[in-house]
Amino acid sequence: MARRPVASVFSAADAASWYVALVLGALVLASSLREGGSAEATVQLDEPAGGGRLVARPCDEIYVVGEGETLHSISDKCGDPFIVERNPHIHDPDDVFPGLVILITPSKPPM
Repeated sequence: MARRPVASVFSAADAASWYVALVLGALVLASSLREGGSAEATVQLDEPAGGGRLVARPCDEIYVVGEGETLHSISDKCGDPFIVERNPHIHDPDDVFPGLVILITPSKPPM
């Protein structure tokens, strides 16, 4: 069995990696084009409704913070006064942002 020079092995591996990258790029592009048409038809319920009030959302055990919500408003709505204590990943109660996932354990029925 003849041995190939190391340079030709690296050259073949380099060419193969470029082909794989090209195929992956094409798949990502095709996927984003396919999803682009349906994105306009989706309705986001987390956007503020008229008058700046939020659309009514359930207080599930796992809660995702929406636009304009604070820990105080979530606590009042869901009946959990101990949100900060039950969520050690919240270091600053004033640093709450849309998309933050928190644990809710209601101590009273939600309003």
